[in-house]
Amino acid sequence: MKTYVLGGGCFWCLDALYQKTRGVTEVVSGYTGGQTPHPDYDSVCSGATGHAEVVAVTFDEDIIPGDVILDMFFISHDPTTLNRQGYDVGTQYRSSMFYKNDAEREEFEKARDRAQEHWENPIVTEISPLPAFHVAEDVHQDFYAKHPEQGYCQVIINPKLAKARKYYAEWLDN
Repeated sequence: MKTYVLGGGCFWCLDALYQKTRGVTEVVSGYTGGQTPHPDYDSVCSGATGHAEVVAVTFDEDIIPGDVILDMFFISHDPTTLNRQGYDVGTQYRSSMFYKNDAEREEFEKARDRAQEHWENPIVTEISPLPAFHVAEDVHQDFYAKHPEQGYCQVIINPKLAKARKYYAEWLDN
């Protein structure tokens, strides 16, 4: 199994996508990249902790290649907007990838470079070493599956899932 830690705005969006992806065995919403030792949702949302909302995506490379996981990441959010995804604004919503070693850093850089051809504006995704990963509160785990009728899910997440299905239908469960 392999795990990538990725931030594409609100962690609910990436969680919803990867929970539906074949070969993904676990998705954990959390926080990383900041200076506060024990962040929680309210402190991260304040923008004062420096943390990003992220997901740790664990997958089986015998079922789904890492390149597909990373390419899905770049299609599922706008990596060209600094510290913003739609209505979500602040450093906690930055496009980010946190690597554990040089090989993973190289994978992330290659994925970013592949994705650039699909975007008119430059990709501003942060690629940084992975500091401590803090698991988010239970209410944020598998949020979309538990609350599909919630407004954010309907207005923000559903269109992102539809876009991902357009390009990656063979990898997604309905």
